[in-house]
Amino acid sequence: MKKDDQQRRDMALEKANVLMEAMPWIHKMNGRTVVVKYGGAAMEDPSLCREVIADIELLKLMGMRVVLVHGGGKAINQLLTQLNIPVSFKNGLRVTDDATMEAVSEVLIGKVNQGLVWSLNEYGNNAVGVSGADGKTLVCRQVDPDLGHVGEVVKVNTGLLESVLENDYIPVVASVGCGPDGLYNINADIAASKIAQALHAHTLAYLTDVDGLYADINDKETLISSLNLREAKELLESGELTTGMIPKITSIVEALESGVHDVRIMNGTFPHSLLLECFTDAGIGTVFYQE
Repeated sequence: MKKDDQQRRDMALEKANVLMEAMPWIHKMNGRTVVVKYGGAAMEDPSLCREVIADIELLKLMGMRVVLVHGGGKAINQLLTQLNIPVSFKNGLRVTDDATMEAVSEVLIGKVNQGLVWSLNEYGNNAVGVSGADGKTLVCRQVDPDLGHVGEVVKVNTGLLESVLENDYIPVVASVGCGPDGLYNINADIAASKIAQALHAHTLAYLTDVDGLYADINDKETLISSLNLREAKELLESGELTTGMIPKITSIVEALESGVHDVRIMNGTFPHSLLLECFTDAGIGTVFYQE
């Protein structure tokens, strides 16, 4: 046998082995609901965005009900800077006055949401863009007067999302909700968690700019591969988390307590991280699971 022919056979065998490893995971996840929260650098880089969109499309082809929830913090900051509107955060949440809320709506509902829908629809007639305000999907109340239009989700109406899923589309949800006095900005991690809880999702996946959760953020050798619910609650109560990680871990604990089977944090800038985390034995990020 020629060397080139042997190499082709070896490559084909390697691909077959990957499929065989993924088979039990695909079988387990078929028909399940998976909520993916997407944001950060993986959204800003066009090549990375194409890979993430392809992964999400593949999840759908494997028989999963996929809901994509997105933020857009970097794009919001860019627009606010262009408009000379101050950028401010408190306890990991964006301070959102009237002018900031208008910019948030323009970026999330207009630019980012429709860009993701268009990218998914390149693979076919697959995606429908909505915001949490559509169909009163995410009903909010004000978190803190000092934060302005920042909403705490008090109710999730799943009718619109279920209708989109039942018609074999992927809902692409902008993290903007509605309250008694208008639109509210919602932390996208929290929005994704609330939606996962309401839809009784099997898996909630966070695509971030880091590999997962570290015991020491300054030491890349301390990546934590898994935590159960009790350990996650202890971590949240320890006071050791960075400000930006507090909303994410809070949302993870709430999701698990509400019955979501597992929650995963992974680096969205790593090629096909969503597939590697969900469909290989080792995974590459941090998984949180029930007791």
